[in-house]
Amino acid sequence: MVILVKILQFFLALSILIFIHELGHFTAAKMFKTRVDKFYLFFDWGFSLFRCKKVDGRWRFKFFSKNVPEKYTTIETRDLNGKKQTTYEPIDLNSLPEDDWRRSDETEYGIGWFPLGGYNKIAGMIDESMDKSQMQQPPQPWEFRSKPAWQRFIIMVAGVFMNVLLAIVIYIGLLAKEGEQYLPTAEVNKYGISVDSLAYEFGLRDGDKILAVDGKYIENFSQIPMQIILEKAQTIEVERDGRDTTIVLPEDALSKLLATQNPSFISFRVPFKVAQVMEDSPGEAGGLKVNDMIIGINDIETHYYNEFVSHIKQFKNQDIDLKVVRDGDTLALPVHLGEEGVIGAYLASYDTYFNMETKEYTFFQAIPAGFSKTFKELSDYWKQVKIIFTPKTKAYENVGGFISIGKIFPDTWNWSMFWRLTAFLSIALAVMNILPIPALDGGHILFLLFEIITRRKPSDKFMEVAETVGLVIVLGLVILANGNDIIRLFR
Repeated sequence: MVILVKILQFFLALSILIFIHELGHFTAAKMFKTRVDKFYLFFDWGFSLFRCKKVDGRWRFKFFSKNVPEKYTTIETRDLNGKKQTTYEPIDLNSLPEDDWRRSDETEYGIGWFPLGGYNKIAGMIDESMDKSQMQQPPQPWEFRSKPAWQRFIIMVAGVFMNVLLAIVIYIGLLAKEGEQYLPTAEVNKYGISVDSLAYEFGLRDGDKILAVDGKYIENFSQIPMQIILEKAQTIEVERDGRDTTIVLPEDALSKLLATQNPSFISFRVPFKVAQVMEDSPGEAGGLKVNDMIIGINDIETHYYNEFVSHIKQFKNQDIDLKVVRDGDTLALPVHLGEEGVIGAYLASYDTYFNMETKEYTFFQAIPAGFSKTFKELSDYWKQVKIIFTPKTKAYENVGGFISIGKIFPDTWNWSMFWRLTAFLSIALAVMNILPIPALDGGHILFLLFEIITRRKPSDKFMEVAETVGLVIVLGLVILANGNDIIRLFR
C-alpha cells in the first residue's frame, strides 16, 4: 500500500508538471497564431488511450485507438549510388471522408499510454518527434519556422516560465495557508548536534553547537547541511566544551558528502523521553512507562537518543539494566532484549524538546515571500546541477531517476507535503529544461538567441542533426540516472 501511495503521488505530480509545461508552449503558440497539431499528456507511440478533435465544428472522440498516417505518404527511392532517399507527398485531403480527422486543422488533444511525459506537436518545428514530412514541404505562414525569431523564442521559453510560475503560485498558497515553520539553530544548540562517521572524520563531535558556516550564522538549522554542500563551505565554527573552535573541512569534503547521500550527516540530538511503549515489547515487560527519561544501559551513560541507539544493539539476546529517570527518581529496570536488540519504545516528538519558529503570512505578504522562496530554490537547484556536471566531485554517480524521485514522496497521502514536493519538482523541471542541450527547450533557445544576435538562421538539416545529438545526450542522462537507481537497489 505504501508503494502504491508513492506511485500515485509521483504520477499525479508528474502529470501536473508536464501539463503546465506544455500548456505554456501551447498558449504562446496560439497567441502568435501558430498551428499546434497535437497536445498530449503522456506519449502515444503506436496508439492513444483517448483523443479528441474538432472536425467540421463538432467534437469527435476516440478511445484506445491506433495512430494513423498524418497528412503525408512516405515514398522511398534509391539514387544512382543506391542510397535510400525518403520523400513525403501530401495526401489529397479532399479525397478523404468528410468526418476524417485529417481534414481538420484544429488541435488534437489526447492522453497517451506511456505515462512519463507529454508533448506539443507544433507545426513546422523540428522537435523530439523527428517528423520530417512537414519540414520537406514549402513553409506556411501558420508554421513555427515562418514566425519571427522573437516569437519563436517566446514560444520555447514559455514552458519553463509556466513551471516557475506554478512553483510561485504553490508557495504563495502554502505560505498564506500554513506559514513557514522551521527549527532555529539556537534551539538545536540547547543540546548540541549529533554527527555521523563522516562528519566525525571532518572534525565535528556530538554536542558541538554550530555558530557559523564560513563565518555566516544560519538561522534555519535544516539549511546548514545544504549550505555546506552547495556553497562548498571551507570552515564550520562551533562551540565545544564552552570554547569556540573552527573546523577546517578537507578539500575532498564535498565529494565524500555526495558519495554518502546522507543529508543528516549533521543532525540535532535530544534526550530519550519515552512517548509510547509498544505492547508485548521488552520495554513493557521490564516496566518502562510513558514520560520515562532513559539515561543509561547498565553502566553506560546514554543521556541522548543517538547515544542510546549506538549502544543498545550490542546487547542482543541479553539481560540489561535500563536506567531511567521517573518523577525525579533514578530507576534500574530489568529488561531482556530479543534478537532485534530493541526495547520497543518511541521517542517523544521533536516539538517536545524544541520551540519551533513559525512565520505567519497574510495573503498579500505571501506573494513576495512566494517569489523569494521560488527564486531561492531556483538558485539552490542550479548550484546542484553545476555540482553534478563537475567531474571531480563524482556527483554524477549519485544522480537519481524515477525511483529516487518516487522515494521522496511520503508513505501516506499528505496534501501539504505533496504540493511542496510538486513545487520543488516544478523548479527542477524548469532548470533541467533550460540547459543548453539540443532536444531540450534550452537547446532551441540557444539556437534562437544565436539567430537573433547574428540574424542567421540555422538550416533545417543542422537542426535535425542537433536534435538527434540532443536526444542521444538526454537518453544517456536518463539511462545514467535510472541506472544509478537500479544499482543502488542491489547494493
